[in-house]
Amino acid sequence: PPLPAAAKLMAEAGLKPSQVEGSGKGGQITKGDVLKVIEGGAAAAKPEASPAPKPAAAKPAAALAAKAPAVPGERRVERVRMTRLRQTIARRLKEAQNTAAILTTFNEIDMSAVMALRATYRDAFERRHGVRLGFMGFFVKACVAALREFPLVNAFIEGDEIVQHHYMDIGIAVSGPTGLVVPVLRNAETLSLAQIEAAIAEFGRKAREGTLTLEEMSGGTFSITNGGVFGSLLSTPILNPPQSAILGMHKIEERPVAVGGKVEIRPMMYVALSYDHRIIDGREAVSTLVRIKEAVEAPERLLLEV
Repeated sequence: PPLPAAAKLMAEAGLKPSQVEGSGKGGQITKGDVLKVIEGGAAAAKPEASPAPKPAAAKPAAALAAKAPAVPGERRVERVRMTRLRQTIARRLKEAQNTAAILTTFNEIDMSAVMALRATYRDAFERRHGVRLGFMGFFVKACVAALREFPLVNAFIEGDEIVQHHYMDIGIAVSGPTGLVVPVLRNAETLSLAQIEAAIAEFGRKAREGTLTLEEMSGGTFSITNGGVFGSLLSTPILNPPQSAILGMHKIEERPVAVGGKVEIRPMMYVALSYDHRIIDGREAVSTLVRIKEAVEAPERLLLEV
């Protein structure tokens, strides 16, 4: 028999005890057993002993991978039950829209300097630290510098109070098999570039394996998301509540720009800062994004901390 928490979850998922393998004492079904079936984890649902299958039953998301290819002209409809992770993401994103006054400001960054620095020291960096030198570390460093100057961007509203943080826990959005997750770099202001890159690489590995813990994804005072890895040229990122701001990175694309009175082809990236206008004024938001732009365009300033 299922434990109370497992029974409730099974009712929500439309599962029967005969479809879940119990791992508890005496074969009892635990909440974890049910989650494994719903999320398509290690345990698979046992087939229900029934003379005829139910035609319109919602299936776990993992069943998508095994579905038959569509036949041209076939008007088939399939219902797939949302995972608990997807339900949580949907609820939190809607909460952000309902409670915050979200605005977005845009800018563009010339990536020439940071790309040249990366090309020069990439191999030596990897040999020394055992981790790949990417672009995200530079953006984390740039955000740390900007948040020091504009601390309200690192704060959030709680009731009728503004909660200011004297530390920077920066969430890094990464894509996993079941959706976007945002693990948090704790005390990012204390981390070196190598430590940041190592932590991000570990987050990516855990996201792909589905082993990120709730503790690793909780909290955060500011977030960064990179739609550029999927080819996004420009977007308006949505806040990760209760945070008040999020930086959106995008695809690096060569474009003609005016440099010293001449037109040159430069690798450019559009960036966006979405913010809660209830706590952050436009001047602070625009200035924060300008500071990030200035820091990334002169990466030596980040390393020298000037």
